[in-house]
Amino acid sequence: MKPFLMAALLIAPVSAHSAEPNWPRFRGPNGSGVADAEKPPIEFGPEKNVLWQVPVPSGPSSPCIWGARIFLTAFDSGKLWTLCLDRASGKELWRRDAGAVKIEEFLTGQGSPAASTPATDGKHVVVYFGSCGLIAYDFEGKELWRQTMPAAETNNDFGSGTSPIVADGLVILVRDLKADSAVLAFDVTTGARAWKADRPGMATGYSTPMIWERGGVKELVAPGGLAMKSYDLRTGAERWVLRELPAVNCGSPVAGDGMLFFAGWSPAGSDAPMPSFDDMLKADTNGDGKISKEESENTFLKGFFTPNDTNKDGFITRDEWDALIGYLKRGKNRLVAVKPGGSGDITASHVAWEKGKGLPYVPSALLYRGDLFMVKDGGLASCFDAATGTAKYEQKRLGVEGSFYASPVAADGHIYLVNLAGKAATITAGNQPEVIWRADFGEPVAATPAIADDTLYVRTGTKLFAFKSAK
Repeated sequence: MKPFLMAALLIAPVSAHSAEPNWPRFRGPNGSGVADAEKPPIEFGPEKNVLWQVPVPSGPSSPCIWGARIFLTAFDSGKLWTLCLDRASGKELWRRDAGAVKIEEFLTGQGSPAASTPATDGKHVVVYFGSCGLIAYDFEGKELWRQTMPAAETNNDFGSGTSPIVADGLVILVRDLKADSAVLAFDVTTGARAWKADRPGMATGYSTPMIWERGGVKELVAPGGLAMKSYDLRTGAERWVLRELPAVNCGSPVAGDGMLFFAGWSPAGSDAPMPSFDDMLKADTNGDGKISKEESENTFLKGFFTPNDTNKDGFITRDEWDALIGYLKRGKNRLVAVKPGGSGDITASHVAWEKGKGLPYVPSALLYRGDLFMVKDGGLASCFDAATGTAKYEQKRLGVEGSFYASPVAADGHIYLVNLAGKAATITAGNQPEVIWRADFGEPVAATPAIADDTLYVRTGTKLFAFKSAK
């Protein structure tokens, strides 16, 4: 679960004319969401510019692409799968069962045990399942190594959301859980552990990290509950921490134009007040002073009772509710532009500018052509000058109402959006967004799209589409 750049990126966007069309991890090159040399179709949808479409088992993970291969994770018939498809046709080449002994607890209909996007370096493809850990395959589907881990236990049993990345010969996994949160680094060839950095105080997180290279130093930047931390990529030594962030973070950071950017939002902030337990008790029809699952159907918790019943006794009590709200209220919802060169606690010293409105819950922000773009639930878009924070537009309606899990992606001067209602749009980048295309997939889209070889790849609840303009 639960969404960026240009020359300043550690890994530059891949040219449409390169030998290997690549989108090697969640949100593509270094998590940028940008493939500016590509020219995917502006108009796309179930009946428009479809190169091919194929059925795929369920899962909100995004396509990972290298050369002629597409990799996906999926959950089907109680098993966790890694799939490899032919990029030209969508034909399934192989699938492998992760062999999970136990499936992690997850919120059906919202979370998924196959939420993590694969990552590749062109030789190895690495997948992560919260249920059983990391597995590395070669491109023919041969298992190379695995790091078995106990089934993840996440706050409110929502399920895992983070994805692994591959950088400088290391597989990096940020595993922020109810307890024992840590960043883990493994040798991509052998699977041997290179280092581990404990993250005390970090509650469940869903963000995928990225690499920020400044002054010859490569930092791994990883948001988590209430804070974002940077680590030396070689050793795992903590370099800096930035506090006063949301209690629950889903989006990923982006870097470019000399700074790093992160946008986060979670409930119970000053801009999203939650009801008190006394307000909840208005639904307490039998007067026992607690809320049952049946009674919760008459509250805003409809459909979300189970993850909020933290002790699993069939009721939500005042103590449970106050503990949950108390933690969430510790967070601060905001977008921050972070200056380089910090060490230690940089909360007060290295924020160049910040914003507190228009913030996304799940999608990541997009840094594109000098602008920082965000889309929040309801289809409200905001855009700021990345250097100064000057607003170009704020909370502008785009006609794609609904909730967003998928992050925006960009190419050739256009930004592509898809949401959980199955609505899609193409907008122009720049000072004011012009919606130049809308489509409806007729089913939810939770996965962030991928772009490679002038093709836009969109995974819906049941299909994977490849869209390409006719020559």
